[in-house]
Amino acid sequence: MTLTINKDIYSQLLVKFQPKVIETEAEYQEYGDILIELMMNTNRSEEETAILKLIASLIKEFDEKQEQPEPASPHEILQHLMEEHNMRQVDLVDKIGSKGVVSEVVNGKRAISKSQAKTLAGIFHVSPALFL
Repeated sequence: MTLTINKDIYSQLLVKFQPKVIETEAEYQEYGDILIELMMNTNRSEEETAILKLIASLIKEFDEKQEQPEPASPHEILQHLMEEHNMRQVDLVDKIGSKGVVSEVVNGKRAISKSQAKTLAGIFHVSPALFL
């Protein structure tokens, strides 16, 4: 199905919104505001819908170009969860191993085994996959 848009109305909207490739965070925020404004309009015209799709496409393109953070390592996840739950290494002794084993696991000097991952998952109520 092809949209039939009025070129004059569409041109007016292009002048009003002046869409272009997003290059800065400020432009990204501005386009996000425009997108919300257009989405909130329940009586949106075909021309406004076309502009909405264009703005959404520009936002998506900008998002895809952004650098993604490195995923956290299993021991970093464990350290974070321990901090969130006010836990210390001693709290994991005899649950995932001896004092030495716990220290090595928490500090990333020893990989987390499958059985340790299952135990940690139960303690923190998360998926064991976070630790593997």
